[in-house]
Amino acid sequence: MKYYFKNTVEKDFDDTVNRVTEELKKEGFGVLTEINVKNTLKEKLDVGFRNYVILGACNPPFAYKALQADDKIGMLLPCNVIVQELEDGLTEVAAIDPATSMSMIENAELAEIADRVGEKLKSVVDRL
Repeated sequence: MKYYFKNTVEKDFDDTVNRVTEELKKEGFGVLTEINVKNTLKEKLDVGFRNYVILGACNPPFAYKALQADDKIGMLLPCNVIVQELEDGLTEVAAIDPATSMSMIENAELAEIADRVGEKLKSVVDRL
């Protein structure tokens, strides 16, 4: 089962992170967290790693609706989007498919919210 949407682009890593953030805003998402995996692994384990960022994206109206539908859903929020540098100047962007992650919860209202959020995230990834 595929649990994400992805797109590979021929763009600079930093430019792609900025573009993803801009495209998320167009769909009503803000970035609550930004985890620089490369820097964290260097600092904590003293190992080298490729450029890799995890963006914690949140669309407040949908998050509010989801929390009203199930008060424990916060464990699955925010929606993570990764940007990672690949070989040959390529950069990959992948976003969680919330419908897949929410499928383990039997709640029709949540399923509808997850589908709508997923459409927005897929749109962001596809526009890159």
